[in-house]
Amino acid sequence: MSVFASAATIAVYLLVVFVPGLLAGALLGLRGWLLAGSAPLVTYAIAGLAGPWYALIGLPFNLGTFVVAVLICAAVAFAVGRRAPREPGGLWDRYGNLAVAGCVLLGAVLGLSTVLAGAGRLDAIQQGFDAVFHANGIRYIAETGDGGLTGMGTLNWYPDGMFYPNAYHLVGALVYQVTGAPVPAVLNANTVLLPGVLGLSLVTLVRAFRGRAVLAGTVPLVVAASSVTVYQAMRGPLLPYVLGLALLPIGAVALHRYLSRPAADTGLLLVLAATGLLTVHTSTLFGGILFALPVLLQRWFAADRARPVWRDLLALLPIAVLSALVTAPHLWGALILASGDYLYRGWPSTASVAEALGSLLVFQHFTEQPQVWLTIAVLLGVVFFGRLGTLRWLGGTAVLTGALFVAVATSDSPLVMALSRPWWDDPYRFIALASVPLCVLAAHGLAGAQEWLRERLSGVLPWRKAAGFALSALVLGAFAVGSGGLYARANAAYIGPTFGNKDTFDPHVLPVTRDEAAAMLELGRRAGPGEWAMNDRTDGTVWTYAVGGVRSVAAHFDGSISPPDAVLLANYFREYQTNVDVRAAVRRLNVRWVILGQHGYPANAPRATGLIGLDQLPFLELVYRNADAAVYRLIPEPGELG
Repeated sequence: MSVFASAATIAVYLLVVFVPGLLAGALLGLRGWLLAGSAPLVTYAIAGLAGPWYALIGLPFNLGTFVVAVLICAAVAFAVGRRAPREPGGLWDRYGNLAVAGCVLLGAVLGLSTVLAGAGRLDAIQQGFDAVFHANGIRYIAETGDGGLTGMGTLNWYPDGMFYPNAYHLVGALVYQVTGAPVPAVLNANTVLLPGVLGLSLVTLVRAFRGRAVLAGTVPLVVAASSVTVYQAMRGPLLPYVLGLALLPIGAVALHRYLSRPAADTGLLLVLAATGLLTVHTSTLFGGILFALPVLLQRWFAADRARPVWRDLLALLPIAVLSALVTAPHLWGALILASGDYLYRGWPSTASVAEALGSLLVFQHFTEQPQVWLTIAVLLGVVFFGRLGTLRWLGGTAVLTGALFVAVATSDSPLVMALSRPWWDDPYRFIALASVPLCVLAAHGLAGAQEWLRERLSGVLPWRKAAGFALSALVLGAFAVGSGGLYARANAAYIGPTFGNKDTFDPHVLPVTRDEAAAMLELGRRAGPGEWAMNDRTDGTVWTYAVGGVRSVAAHFDGSISPPDAVLLANYFREYQTNVDVRAAVRRLNVRWVILGQHGYPANAPRATGLIGLDQLPFLELVYRNADAAVYRLIPEPGELG
């Protein structure tokens, strides 16, 4: 993929994510940092609601119908927000705003370049377990227009599919339709933006709670440096989850703004924030509770005057009702999934409490690359904690999320398993969640050091404002130098294996190799409309639909509750000539091709018994082979059934 095509794909993703939210937010009366920070979440809320509701009423989800949904939301926003009072300004002066904007841009560029350096190229295939589900889902929505909450799940769990919030995939499908870029490039175009989006969200959070500009400007740089916040979660890759994490701070902003001035305009933003978080990933809304609870407790028990709890709860009631109504398909789907056959196992807990606390403090998940400079910044944040002002509630969020990470990493007790179910008992998810408030605390530590130096030198340094900027540059410069360029090289090296980009890797021993991808593209050129391919669930050919556009019997490494036809064919496909049940399953699925790769998940898994020794079978014709893959054509059915 050329540099120009890669840049164009990223640019289109930026436009799709920001423009609808900016339009609706501006008409709602949002301005400045609040408008910019809220825009992505508003966009995902619109897409995440439109897709499922369109599916229920029989309309396709595509660029045209999405524009209609945006216009409807914009009209509602205008009707609600046209009489909204103007937001108070004056917190940061012009130079402060420009400095913060520069830091947001720098953090976004650093995060983007770190991910691209790790990936090697924008269209690199992510090698993790879950990437294929998201890739196949994006292509499915783009090609079928089915924005329903179980539609893309039919690729692997046909015919009924499986519930999964799909705002991430709906927006990705729009980008795929507009650009025509390879699906892996569409996945990665979103991924490279996530450090910048999280940095912008946290700046908006600091601004909403009236934090200093120095703190706001430091946050996006800390986010770009932190390994566990975004980069380590890519190893799953937990793509919708990390997106939700990047948008999560806006939920706290919307809650604070609404409770400070309950009204139709502030209420609509809170509804959009809550629904956006839910439609991106179910656990994101639960994570929002861990942010919201300390906000409420600080509000109710502030030193100046306690606020009646019942008034806030009463004010939140219509928000909860309206949010539940517009997300009814999601809530119903989540209930069905929770009570269904899909097995919840969780992750084994192997760490000691000391190991878990150490991982949290050094921003590393059981690796040998502690980010000590971030640790120092967090400790400074604790020292200067009293200066956080109305952002002190983030200390409570840090304690809550950190405690949950330690519990999940160290215990498999039934209580811990039950509490952590929205996050699948996954320590990678919890340490990423816990690191978000820690990033703000680390940024506060650096900002606090700048403020302390400024106070000590106030009688020495002339031009107070210029001196403040100079001291900020000094503190951030020392942090950047000490951390080796904000850990950019170390973070890129860490995520390199996620994309198979590591010098020590054998390019032919990856879950999805380039040769396997070449075979998928070749199959896409040969197969006719509606024709399926038989494949092995444990090799890279589960990517066949995303890469080549041909449906495959197995479309995910995950074999949980596999469809009966998939199980039958995996075990007995080589008996096609003589086995009546196999022939019937082939006809039902319209299987006309076979594609086989080499490796996948689990590593070194044996070939499915029904796919062993295909070269010797008379009903298959080898039409393509390379070092890692082979494509066969199924010869028309020999003889009569019976």
